[in-house]
Amino acid sequence: MSNSQENILILHNIRSVENVGAMFRTADAAGLNKIYLTGYTPCPLDRFGRKRGNLIKSALGAEEYVLWKQKKNIFPLLVKLKTKKYLFIAIEQDKNSIDYKKVKLKNRNAFIVGAEVTGIPKNILKKCDIIAEIPMRGKKESLNVSVALGIALFRILKI
Repeated sequence: MSNSQENILILHNIRSVENVGAMFRTADAAGLNKIYLTGYTPCPLDRFGRKRGNLIKSALGAEEYVLWKQKKNIFPLLVKLKTKKYLFIAIEQDKNSIDYKKVKLKNRNAFIVGAEVTGIPKNILKKCDIIAEIPMRGKKESLNVSVALGIALFRILKI
């Protein structure tokens, strides 16, 4: 990963607080610049400004090092990032996906992951430049979202 490259993460409608914490830890390990928490994705602080114990436990302090911002509505964020020339890379299974090993990055990249069961909604996928899919060999059709993110980031960023 080039030092001049900016890589951010958008967590959209992730329900599990533990998954969010794990993805903070992965984002820190991968050197991402920022995380946006959109939709109903929980943030490190509850509505009273208190630290969420179960998120903090799985993040192991990464929530203190990775910049983050909560945005309820993802669409204005996508518009803003597009004007800043971000390449949108969804990590998702889709008929229009490509093998995640073939992703070519730009100077500014935004990785997007979605809800554990339903994935990234179609209206968001339509705004993505790339839909990257991790091939599955076993009988299960998917991975845990935080595991999939880690595999994809480390391969795509060539860490």
